[in-house]
Amino acid sequence: MAVIDDAARVARHLDAVTDDAAQSRIFEIPVDLARPADLLRRITGWVGDGLGARRVMYVNAHVLNQSQEKPALRAALQSADLVYCDGYGVRLAAKSLDVEIPHRMTGADWVWDLAALCEAAGQSVYLLGSEPGVTQGAAERLQLAYPALQIAGHHHGYFELGSAHDERVIEDINAKRPDIVLVGMGSPKQELWVQRNAHRIDTDVLWTVGALFDYVSGRVPRAPAWLADNGLEWIFRLAIEPNRMWRRYLLGNPVFVSRVMAQARRHHPAA
Repeated sequence: MAVIDDAARVARHLDAVTDDAAQSRIFEIPVDLARPADLLRRITGWVGDGLGARRVMYVNAHVLNQSQEKPALRAALQSADLVYCDGYGVRLAAKSLDVEIPHRMTGADWVWDLAALCEAAGQSVYLLGSEPGVTQGAAERLQLAYPALQIAGHHHGYFELGSAHDERVIEDINAKRPDIVLVGMGSPKQELWVQRNAHRIDTDVLWTVGALFDYVSGRVPRAPAWLADNGLEWIFRLAIEPNRMWRRYLLGNPVFVSRVMAQARRHHPAA
């Protein structure tokens, strides 16, 4: 058993060394630079490798803002197996900091490609998060689009970390042994849940996905392409959910810009 553990640690180290050249550090978070299709192939390729649950997370302006205020979230992102860009704010930050700009991979787009890959490979998924009923709706729509997709189970995300309910959720996941668990509880709860429980869950991939299930279920509409493609999707989200989103965008966006500018000045002090 010790030999297997040592081999796993060596393999993880080699992966980290290999991946490090394909990352940009933004607010001290390593953000992967691979294209979305390559990221999806890498993630699904982890299924069955015997190295335990890999932790996949994303960053956008909101998550990066929170990472500066919550050390536990920053630690979770820094120790994840893969962090990718899900927001134009991250790309703008990379440009301002003069580091390579990552590709943007948005959940409401990649989830259908993931479903196709999992269906073809016979890999199973478990959906965890969002409000009661929403995750079930997302599972039903995915199943409708990909009838052979193995959806091992689903559960809402309205429970406290470390509670008895939390334990029952973990028991349910372990009983169903999905290959990939998509965790959509909002940040930082989802990242902290993954960080806390990765070693306890019988799966190959734990992937934080934010509000993904709201979009897949149809509860929240997508922004028009002309907004999303130009980094203005936040305007649409603010318009349809003002009570929930005003603080994130009207307060959070200026804070994010100021932090990017401050870090850029540290990286490129005036001569």
